[in-house]
Amino acid sequence: MDELTKLIKTEIKKQFRSVRQFSMYIGVPQSTIVTALQKGIGGTSFDTIMQICKVLDIKPVPGDNPVFLDGEKRELLERYARLDAEGKKAVRALTAVELLRVTDAEAYAEFGKKLKAAESAPGTN
Repeated sequence: MDELTKLIKTEIKKQFRSVRQFSMYIGVPQSTIVTALQKGIGGTSFDTIMQICKVLDIKPVPGDNPVFLDGEKRELLERYARLDAEGKKAVRALTAVELLRVTDAEAYAEFGKKLKAAESAPGTN
C-alpha cells in the first residue's frame, strides 16, 4: 500500500468514526472510498483524491518522491524551522542514523559496534 493511501486511511480513522461517515461528509460514494483504500488511491480520479486530501487537511509536496504532509509532519517541519544551525545539524544526524536503522540493519549493527567501541575507548569518559 502506498504512503498516501496509508495516510488517508489513518486520517479517516482519526478524524471520522467510519468510512461511511467520511463518505457522507464529502459526498463521495462509500464504495469509491472503500475501493480506493483497498486497491490504493492511485486508481481514483484526481478530483476525488484532491477532495479527500482537502477535507483531511493533507498537503502534497511535489517532487520526485512526493510527500504528503499531515498535521504531525507539518508540526515537525515547523519545529525544525525554529531550530538554530546546531539543532538542525543534530536533527539531520539523528535522522541519518534512524534511516540507516530502518533501511540497512547490517550497516546499523556495524555502526552500533563502532559507537560502543568509541564510548569505551580510553579518555572518552
